[in-house]
Amino acid sequence: MKVTIDREECIDCGVCYIDCPNVFEEDETNNTSRIVEAYQVGGAPGVGQVPDEMSECVQAVVAGCPVEAIHVEE
Repeated sequence: MKVTIDREECIDCGVCYIDCPNVFEEDETNNTSRIVEAYQVGGAPGVGQVPDEMSECVQAVVAGCPVEAIHVEE
């Protein structure tokens, strides 16, 4: 599944990397979230290809993001 983070909208609330640390992490260089390097596509910190077995965790984060900055495409 493709996961994207709109890093311009991200407010670094921590919901994603606290609730799903295997997919998301804090990017301390600009205080936003990013996809962990193992799942990044082309080195883009806001775009990832995540295994289907992580879908429950990712969907929970999508629902919990207060600014709706995380999006999923199957």
